[in-house]
Amino acid sequence: MAVLENHLNNIRELSTESGLFLASSKSVPTGYNKAWLRDNFYTAFAFEQTGDYETVRKVYRAILDIFLKHEYKIDWAVKQKPYEAWQYIHARYHPETFEEYWEEWGNKQSDAVGCILFKLAELEEKGKGVIESEYDKRIVQRLVDYLSSIEYWHDPDNGMWEEYEEVHSSSIGAALAGLKKIAMLSFVTVPEGLIPRGEEALGKLLPRESRSKFADLALLSLIYPYRIVSDEMARTLIGNVAYHLERRRGLIRYRNDRYYNKNEDGVSEEAEWTFGFSWLAIAEAALGDMEKARAYLAKAEGTVLPDGKIPELYYSNSDRPNENIPLGWAESMFVVAHKMCED
Repeated sequence: MAVLENHLNNIRELSTESGLFLASSKSVPTGYNKAWLRDNFYTAFAFEQTGDYETVRKVYRAILDIFLKHEYKIDWAVKQKPYEAWQYIHARYHPETFEEYWEEWGNKQSDAVGCILFKLAELEEKGKGVIESEYDKRIVQRLVDYLSSIEYWHDPDNGMWEEYEEVHSSSIGAALAGLKKIAMLSFVTVPEGLIPRGEEALGKLLPRESRSKFADLALLSLIYPYRIVSDEMARTLIGNVAYHLERRRGLIRYRNDRYYNKNEDGVSEEAEWTFGFSWLAIAEAALGDMEKARAYLAKAEGTVLPDGKIPELYYSNSDRPNENIPLGWAESMFVVAHKMCED
């Protein structure tokens, strides 16, 4: 389909020689010309959904090489629980040198580690894996041990949105999903109790995202891609997210979000994120409600700019996008939503 190829090409424009994708265009002044673990996880979905596993495998080969480059740091964090944010595995890297970006950015993100474990295991299950050498197997085990060391089930992190530290359902869920998947591989040992602790903590916190946030766009990750909650809980989460967060040009991430907030007071006119509609379409399709899925897909189509690109967000109740055009993650989720609604 020509429309999907156009959006795949938008993503390809963000690719680098290493295989990693930038979050947005190289020319944006916002700092999005870097490679995030999480963004690459979500951006690669478009190629996996369309059967381009060569591109997907190149992404995860690069990510494994990032972890191998920083193995000394991971080893240190395994031996003793980190007590400063910089001691944790960082979430973003230079796409060619694989060096960390050191400036404060909310780099303490358990979900960024969990999501990579989840996909590495899925690729192995599909016969498309990138875990080849003993070095690769060793670093995967280190990531498991790292989640144990930081005590992911109750360790406050910066979460999907890289903001102030809290215990987040989406972070626990990503780590839990990653551990459950990776435990299926014969060369990985998941310490006893590591999965049950996560299940217990997640069960106690849901349906909230955190102590301060009831509804949060990040909660949809527990439905897609992780399917880590029951269908009943998934329905509750979709209902809460749609009721509290849906707006005209997308979904706000959570109430009183200050990021690109249009109001002078910084709280009452939250930005509307375009991939929210695609994510709801995917979640509804995953639960089998294709009528609702296609309705959300139609709303997602309304977020595409005249030049065929999808921005990160629109300012509240307006047709004005921010500078991050295209956002790789948004383009990818749009492709996935289209494919799932076709099927």
